Amino acid sequence: MAITDWPIAERPREKLLMHGAGTLSDSELLAIFLRIGLPGKSAVELARELLQNFGSLRRLLCAEKKQFCEQPGLGPAKYVQLQAVLEIARRHIGEQLKHGEELTSVEHTRSFLRHVLRDQRHEQFGCLFLDNRHRVLKWEVLFKGTIDAAAVYPRIVAERALSHNAAAVIAAHNHPSGVAEPSHADITITKRLKQALALLDIRMLDHFIVGDNEPVSMAELGML
Repeated sequence: MAITDWPIAERPREKLLMHGAGTLSDSELLAIFLRIGLPGKSAVELARELLQNFGSLRRLLCAEKKQFCEQPGLGPAKYVQLQAVLEIARRHIGEQLKHGEELTSVEHTRSFLRHVLRDQRHEQFGCLFLDNRHRVLKWEVLFKGTIDAAAVYPRIVAERALSHNAAAVIAAHNHPSGVAEPSHADITITKRLKQALALLDIRMLDHFIVGDNEPVSMAELGML
């Protein structure tokens, strides 16, 4: 049965308009993105099949281009659209920490970093630059590396901190493997960054490692 033959209250688009996006299932949200199904298969049925094939919505969203485009009903055009949607979402999350906003808790910081770094396919290292009242001056991704590592240069971090007139810095990087346990290299670079920034009277407040679950605070682990 085509979606247009469903009761209005059960159609994904109408359901979203009446009750909000939060009331829709993963398959219903994906069906709205797909717009159309395949011969003999509605968009919702196709969405359910895709979610089953990938195992979860997140795995579908993070799929490589080749794997994504091989699926029935998908292709390069849909891949491009999806990447644009994901980037819009990242930028929206990034704007949630506005210039001048005060970081009120570790959880506030974790939430932001989880959204901007968790699903990156390659390792990225960035910093939140803060004033002396821990108000946000800027978030910047400073280094991008291979899927295994990123070269981090304390001099560059220090230069960017000075350019923003920052009094404090929170560093963060992702582990594409999904495991957020700090490595020996993470501990070493954290110590180097802290020492370099201290020479400029800039405090390094924390270094977060972002994996599949909650970002890990090295300060909470006593590694700072």
